[in-house]
Amino acid sequence: MAVNAAPSGKAPAGRLAGRWVPWLVIGLWVALATVMVPLSGKLSSVTTDRAVDTLPASAESTKVAVLEDSLPGGEDNTFVFVYRRAGGMTDADRATVERHYNTLAQRYPPKATTAPGGDGEGEGPPTMPSTDGKAMLFTLDVSTAYGGPEVIVGPLREAAKDRPAGLELDVTGPAAVDGDMDAVFDGIDLQVFLTTVVVVTLLLILTYRSPVLWFIPLVAVGAAALTAMATVYLLVKGFGIVVNDQNSALLTILVFGVGTDYALLLIARYRETLHHHENVRVAMVHALRGAAPAIVASAATVIAGLLCLLVADLNSTSGLGPIGAAGILCALVAMLTLFPAVLVVLGRRIFWPAIPRFSTAVEEKPGLWGRLGTAISRRRWVATLGSLGILGVLAIGLAGNTGALREQDQFLSAPESVTGFTVLRQHFPELGGQPMTIFTRPAYQERVLDIVKRTPGVAAAIPGQTSGGWADISVFPTDAPDTTAEYDTIKRVRTAVHAVNGAEAIVGGPSAENLDTEVTTSRDEKLVIPLVLTVVLIVLGLLLRAIVAPLILMATVIVSFAAAFGGSVFVFDTILGFKGVDYSVPLLAFLFLVALGIDYNIFLASRAREEAVRVGTREGMLKALSATGGVITSAGVVLAATFAVLASLPLVMLIEVGFLVAFGVLLDALLVRSVLVPALTLLIGRRMWWPSRLSRPVELPDGQRPLVDDEEPALQR
Repeated sequence: MAVNAAPSGKAPAGRLAGRWVPWLVIGLWVALATVMVPLSGKLSSVTTDRAVDTLPASAESTKVAVLEDSLPGGEDNTFVFVYRRAGGMTDADRATVERHYNTLAQRYPPKATTAPGGDGEGEGPPTMPSTDGKAMLFTLDVSTAYGGPEVIVGPLREAAKDRPAGLELDVTGPAAVDGDMDAVFDGIDLQVFLTTVVVVTLLLILTYRSPVLWFIPLVAVGAAALTAMATVYLLVKGFGIVVNDQNSALLTILVFGVGTDYALLLIARYRETLHHHENVRVAMVHALRGAAPAIVASAATVIAGLLCLLVADLNSTSGLGPIGAAGILCALVAMLTLFPAVLVVLGRRIFWPAIPRFSTAVEEKPGLWGRLGTAISRRRWVATLGSLGILGVLAIGLAGNTGALREQDQFLSAPESVTGFTVLRQHFPELGGQPMTIFTRPAYQERVLDIVKRTPGVAAAIPGQTSGGWADISVFPTDAPDTTAEYDTIKRVRTAVHAVNGAEAIVGGPSAENLDTEVTTSRDEKLVIPLVLTVVLIVLGLLLRAIVAPLILMATVIVSFAAAFGGSVFVFDTILGFKGVDYSVPLLAFLFLVALGIDYNIFLASRAREEAVRVGTREGMLKALSATGGVITSAGVVLAATFAVLASLPLVMLIEVGFLVAFGVLLDALLVRSVLVPALTLLIGRRMWWPSRLSRPVELPDGQRPLVDDEEPALQR
């Protein structure tokens, strides 16, 4: 079927089609780059993963951390050296442990070193043997003046290498875990950036099969990413928002994934308009008029969803809101200004070898997506029920292990600090958990100490120093770190010490921080998720000028999320053998899949509405599916691939986020948007657009029978 072309490119298309406009836009971006690129490199200097920065100020463990930092020696890093020999410790082994302790204590003078089994500050030997005679340990507090855990842990392990054959050593403890975690994130920004660039480059080359075209969106998205990093740096310096390494990596993924999606959609429209307009500038203006509303609506939806995170109590979660919003905004501006400007300057030849030619008649071919639409139209109920059946089966995976992931299980390959905790539990079962820190007023120290010692789940409680009007107590739980049993002990200790009037006792420490983080995240989920759903629903309603369509689209995305989560849990539990789901994964995945997954429905539904005005709901949806099927599928694959980059990192939490979002995006793009939404639209008919004018039957002359949806005539604007 031939379609008449629009008027030739010689007709004016407004000032935006002027020859000087693209060059002006490019010039402005070059000027912007000279300012923003140097700032983008400073983002890593303001990232932080300290619990005191990520937890809300109201959390009890945060108060302990702040108080600890304010006291002399409070910022010390605690390391635990655990030595073991399978056949039992020898005299030479014990002498080596003593020598190591003396050497390290001289090199890193601690404020006070107390063996966990001692009775108080300075009491008891610095080293402690196990009851089975096969292990020894000592703790070492190293001042932050020597550097952070990531700097100190390496030299400490190196200094203890000189030991008899067969004597094994694990350097563990809270500071060692932090150091090993920092090592995972060391250079992660550059790794994510380079890997993402490579992945996007390969996908663009495969998509366009052009030796040149792939480079243009890559340049524009790269400019957006650097601008976003600089913008976030300025936000941190100006407003004090918290950026951790995880959020910094997500920023890169978001900008590249979303920016490339926008590029694919715009190029598809631009290629269409080049057939109808001889002048490339006029063609671009028309392409922007067609694609920009859906792209802007998509960006607005994601930005609105991200900004909902501002109500979260967890600083790292609330910080992701403006960070992600800045990234999406930079991607939007770059892809609607710099990208089209460069395309226009380079002209049609950028599409070589498949250059779109100006023609008075363009042949419309049904293609794969047209044939799919016809098949769905003939088997609407089969397509609907079949899609829902697949999603339902995947959602069964939610019955698997969705328990919280322990910090020690975060590593894909367990580092020395994690294996050290296992050894500690084997030979010192009474010291199985990470130590808690209790601060109380000095006058109540003995009373609090006595209560804590009698609390179930506590192996030992040791009074510490008194300074600044506070006395500290170190408490050692019997249970393994970050387990339900240890968390229950922390809760019991808190309840017990809070009951001592006047003591003002507060309980913190690494495991207490993880517990507070988990509790805060759970509270944030109950607040953020309904807010995101409400905001996205409002944006959809404004875009589609309807109520039914937004509700249907939102319902499909929620069902899709449940299916993606269930399928991912099955993979995590059964195939990858992960020991739980990180507490932050459900909220992050929900946000990204709802905000990003709804994008494909926006692109499809907005095009369907545009076509329905002319040809009715049924033909409008089929035309929309045929026109957008290829480009939206390509966009979904690109976005999924960019998030899948996270799965290449050696941290379980990032692997879970990357896999879940990538799987969910593919599910949305290939099943929900391609089959379920068109099938539901064809079943519901024009009522999909209720209460807009499109939902009302067309008034026919007297004597003519009303037409069913399949026979809707063209509607006039």
